[in-house]
Amino acid sequence: MKAPLHTTPASRDAWVYVFAALCGIGSGWADVAINDLLLTALLVLAACMLLGTLRPRRPWRWVIAVVVFLPLSEYAAYRLTSLKPSQAQIYGAFLTALPGFAGAYGGAVMRKAIGELWRGK
Repeated sequence: MKAPLHTTPASRDAWVYVFAALCGIGSGWADVAINDLLLTALLVLAACMLLGTLRPRRPWRWVIAVVVFLPLSEYAAYRLTSLKPSQAQIYGAFLTALPGFAGAYGGAVMRKAIGELWRGK
């Protein structure tokens, strides 16, 4: 079977989406296990900043790819364990999108600024 002559942008970004999902699952696990919203927001911020730096086009997609797993982990903890998240914890999982947006767009701006610096005259 022959390899394709060219790859689509979606296939080149597949590993980044998998990485974003793993970051979201890890952040969700930390949110459920530790129950510290500030740590969860810091993990989401760091993950989205790294993803925004790796792929600066459309940084909002990395926020969605990471943050969607936080409420899913809350739901999984509710169904599979004896942990019952409070209503505030569920709302907080959605609010972590705010530092996620700051991180993703900050990473994208940082990538573009570094590209301009290294481009030279």
